Amino acid sequence: MANFYKRDIEFLFEIGSLRNVERGWKQHLAVDCASDLEHSFRVAFFALILARREGVKNEEKIIKMALVHDLAETRTSDLSYVQKVYVSADEARAAEDLFDGTSLGDLNKNILHEFEARESIEAKIVKDADNLDIDLELKELEERGSKLPKKWGQFRKKVRDEKLYTQSAKKFWDELQKRDVASWHLNANKWLKIPHAGK
Repeated sequence: MANFYKRDIEFLFEIGSLRNVERGWKQHLAVDCASDLEHSFRVAFFALILARREGVKNEEKIIKMALVHDLAETRTSDLSYVQKVYVSADEARAAEDLFDGTSLGDLNKNILHEFEARESIEAKIVKDADNLDIDLELKELEERGSKLPKKWGQFRKKVRDEKLYTQSAKKFWDELQKRDVASWHLNANKWLKIPHAGK
């Protein structure tokens, strides 16, 4: 049992290191963007939303899958769409070594392998959330003045049309193009919610 504690603690430290793993495409954007850890956190919520839109009930599997979908990148890093033309990462081996000896080894053998196969509806939903989080981030970057999201527009439309699995994901992509990044806080500010604020 002592070995499990040792490996579990090492595992948790390793997961924490994802905050230092930059997304591969940051090189091309040349702006600050979400770390792997931040990306995975939002993907988990996005996948839950898509699951409910698609009527998928196994939310426990969805959450687990979203949490582990990029974990191997603690060891492989996150390769960009340009880097992947020239190199490939052995993510299966990295995941095997990452989970080896931990209390969570079943997440690799069952959940992560299922995600990589992309055959189940849960795997397709999590992959859709993974892809759509990029589009959310591009909207945020556009809000900060980056011109690159507009240049990526045609490519991201191709992802929408050819890579997204679910109808809910495609509808989200379409709606996202019309939405204002700032609307959530502009509509929740104290001047609207508390009529006598500042008096």
